[in-house]
Amino acid sequence: MSSQTAERATGGETARWLRCAGCGTVLYARRVERELGVCPDCGHHHRLAAAERIRGLLDEGSVVPIEADLVDADPLDFTDRVAYPDRRAAARAATGLREAVVCARGTVDGHPAVLAVMDFRFLGGSLGGAVGELITRAGEEALRRREPFVIVSASGGARMQEGPLSLMQMAKTSQLIGRLDAAGVLVVSIVTDPTFGGVAASYVTLADVIIAEPGARLGFAGPRVIEQTINRPLPPGFQTAEFLMAHGLIDAVHPRAELRARLASLLAVTGKAVTPKPSTVDFDGVVRDPGALPEVDPWAAVRDARDIARPTAADYLGRLCSDFVELRGDRLGKDCPAILGGLGLLDGEPVVVIGVRKGHTAAELTSADFGMTSPAGYRKAARLMRLAEKLGIPVVTLIDTPGAAPGIEAEEHGQAYAISESIRLMAGLGVPTVAVITGEGGSGGALALATADEVLIFGGAVYSVISAEGCAAILFGDAAKAPVAARAMRVDARQLLGLGIVDGVIPEPDGGTQADHAAAARSLRTALTAVLRRLRALDPDVRSRRRYERFRAFADH
Repeated sequence: MSSQTAERATGGETARWLRCAGCGTVLYARRVERELGVCPDCGHHHRLAAAERIRGLLDEGSVVPIEADLVDADPLDFTDRVAYPDRRAAARAATGLREAVVCARGTVDGHPAVLAVMDFRFLGGSLGGAVGELITRAGEEALRRREPFVIVSASGGARMQEGPLSLMQMAKTSQLIGRLDAAGVLVVSIVTDPTFGGVAASYVTLADVIIAEPGARLGFAGPRVIEQTINRPLPPGFQTAEFLMAHGLIDAVHPRAELRARLASLLAVTGKAVTPKPSTVDFDGVVRDPGALPEVDPWAAVRDARDIARPTAADYLGRLCSDFVELRGDRLGKDCPAILGGLGLLDGEPVVVIGVRKGHTAAELTSADFGMTSPAGYRKAARLMRLAEKLGIPVVTLIDTPGAAPGIEAEEHGQAYAISESIRLMAGLGVPTVAVITGEGGSGGALALATADEVLIFGGAVYSVISAEGCAAILFGDAAKAPVAARAMRVDARQLLGLGIVDGVIPEPDGGTQADHAAAARSLRTALTAVLRRLRALDPDVRSRRRYERFRAFADH
């Protein structure tokens, strides 16, 4: 553990003390060690040595070091106040390490993984030729074994003593991540403080999932450089993990004590092998004959679909998936609260779930913008779809939105582009896809998440090109004629099934899904389990062709 320490004699023994870098409190070192290097008073996460990190993440007895015979190099014959070889030798003597990264493979709660763990004590964790080579070899080991690659970062950036050759390590390691992507190998970054410069601008931020410790700083330029350049103070918490998550740049912030369990959950989901097999479930609870459904007033269906007591994505996820790992952000600077997505196990099989979050109270509805998805939300959904494609995991979408978010900001950030890209991406996925309209299916905002192999709808839900009020105002010149517009547009589940817009209707419990969330979730689970098992059993080319033909067939009725 790296920290300021003090010693004093106590009863013939040496008691070690340290001063917390966060709050300044003098603490008994063993107590902090028991807390994994976290201050018990203020929660500050002190830096850990690579060996401590590995012990904290990998199962005891499972650790197998990944070593390499590397030739010491001084390509530039570099000397500042001290010659580069002497600096390196001093770092080795102080840390006992060969270089600024330690690589190993092992298991995390029984799930295999390959780790590359950086150690800031060694020349500030700088990225030089040896570090780049070790990380690349560890990644190639993950590629060979088809095991997840986990990077724990701690670095000030590229190693200046190696000049432009250190820059080439950025390209080298980024190229490695590209190979892992092509092979469908999961890459996870655990960001610790600090992670800057060339390390941040290469393999660390290219990971599929990025998790950070509280307060960990991540960025390309350091805060002092930025302040000197722009000549004004930085926002509070700038470049910290919490700041980054709020801006959609990382997936989660977890205290050190939770990291191992969170990583284990992620590996449990993504490492679950699924062998497509013929469906053994004949009953899926889905009605596919319009004649078997009662006629309803479309306007009554609209009002029922909008009932804020109806369960939305957050309500269903807790009942559908085990080991759910939420992933956040579009990686471009935003995280849309209207989209809730991540990885989980549905009846023991992995799925990527992307749902619209609405809420039930005024505060929840406002926070989620009433389920109106922003461009960042569609880009987050697209990121999750690409992850599903990479890992070969089916996609389930749960849709309840009045439509995509309107407004100046949405247009400035390319709402139309984000929707069109989501439609194209989902239409072309090679993995099975199922979309379920659980409440409102509003316009292109809903279609962006509904270009699926199979589209289902709850019996009390609706799906339409525009809201009934909007249609009435435009075509009838009077928004009060919304009931007339709803009937004209045939928005209810029965008529949508008759038109072929949806493939099946999930019956609702008495009183609607709002009356019994648990029963609604059971019906949804039954339907999804059966449909996904059937879709998984299809040849991917057949599935892709059927999806294309499904939407290609729509014409004038």
